[in-house]
Amino acid sequence: MQQILSISDQLAPLLQAARKSAGLSQTELARRLDLSQSRMSAMELDPASIRLDQLLSICATLQLELVVQTKGAPECKQPIPTGQEW
Repeated sequence: MQQILSISDQLAPLLQAARKSAGLSQTELARRLDLSQSRMSAMELDPASIRLDQLLSICATLQLELVVQTKGAPECKQPIPTGQEW
């Protein structure tokens, strides 16, 4: 699955679909992320409330990748340097 997001509201159905596809309830995903179920629900209802570290954790748990690239550019396949490589 590849999805381009332009606004935060587009994130909600994507995360909800990925969670359901993984066979996880909000409660189970929240448990894996060390969050409350109510927080998980709030994030699905208002994705603008998700912190970046939470989004990355959700993506990792749901086997999703977050790719940032220039608009219209071909899909990125190169790993981003980390740490002192910057």
